[in-house]
Amino acid sequence: MAVLRETDKDKMTVVEGSYAVAHAVKICRPNVISAYPITPQTHIVEELSQFMADGEIPNCEYMNVESEFSALSALVGSAATGARTYSATTSQGLALMHEVMFNAAGMRLPIVMTIVNRAMSAPINIWNDQQDSISQRDTGWIQLYAEDIQEASDMIAQAYRVSEDKDVLLPAMVCMDGFILSHVYEPVVLLEQDLTDKYLKKYETELKLDPKNPLSFGAFADPSTYTEFRYLQQQAMDIALERIEEAADEFRDIYGRYYGGLVDEYMTEDADIILFAMGSVVGTVRDVVDEMRNRGEKVGLLKIRTFRPFPAEAIKKAIANSKVVVTLDKNITIGLNEGALFTETKSCLYNTDIRIPVIGFTLGHGGRDIPEKTIENIIDTAKKTMESGIDSESQFIDVREDLI
Repeated sequence: MAVLRETDKDKMTVVEGSYAVAHAVKICRPNVISAYPITPQTHIVEELSQFMADGEIPNCEYMNVESEFSALSALVGSAATGARTYSATTSQGLALMHEVMFNAAGMRLPIVMTIVNRAMSAPINIWNDQQDSISQRDTGWIQLYAEDIQEASDMIAQAYRVSEDKDVLLPAMVCMDGFILSHVYEPVVLLEQDLTDKYLKKYETELKLDPKNPLSFGAFADPSTYTEFRYLQQQAMDIALERIEEAADEFRDIYGRYYGGLVDEYMTEDADIILFAMGSVVGTVRDVVDEMRNRGEKVGLLKIRTFRPFPAEAIKKAIANSKVVVTLDKNITIGLNEGALFTETKSCLYNTDIRIPVIGFTLGHGGRDIPEKTIENIIDTAKKTMESGIDSESQFIDVREDLI
């Protein structure tokens, strides 16, 4: 959650989350936009379409396509020519893009896409959880998760800044919770053109399709060369860890708003129990942490802004003095009974000197509400873990027994 400057408060306007994101895209001066409408992402591309019709996005082509697969495929071709590109999607639409996701990352194309997180079918559900983007975690895309509308808007410029860095050149998704953020009206400071032009330079690359300098993108690679492509992608992700921090720092210097870089610590310095969370649930957890602190309970929050690349070192540093770590996952790895944040947190602590129990909860599936009471119950479980010394475990919470 960004702390605004006093001068920025006069600039606040109440808009829908989707409008704030579309406005941010416009201000970042894209050259090609291609998207297929799907709930709850549709309002973003509707707003962009209106901006285009009103002539508010110069030097830009808006492409109407017949599917999400086509939308991303069109951007792969556009980005390969050196264009700054954008799309947005969600849920089944993102799943339909799966094949092309690998192409975009493997060809090192800095496409930016907003993922308006929505549950995956079946059964059909249009409400929010994060299963859709988490399911794409191995495609080679940078993944950023926003807590509120202001951050979802500001993350667009930061995503372009990182993705287009010559040492990174990887696509990025900015994830915002469907309906909870996309369809809610909140006070926002919209991105300003003069500041954004200062922060985000025109995208230029020598690696592009040009008849005057022929190159091949996504060409055939046999076993003697394929491994090195994957190795270089991983190197780029490692570099992105630093670039994400730098992009957040410079955003603060120019705009005056700061969200943390890879992670954002809240009351973690002396916390016995630290809760990890991504997305809009962070606000609820922060309120519970405040209530617990007022009661003298040493509870803290670690907001995970960046899931890919995974911020392992930042996490280790943040939890070094805690006694229990709790992960909150709005996703589930069926067959392992763990959320992705839980699995990866355990992994980054393996074979280190940090000996802290990690307990995980999967919750909020299909848009189920996550009230403060649920977070309090989770903290009560963490206290028992701290007392008993039980090692890592994961579980569903708030399961309705009458439906089983």
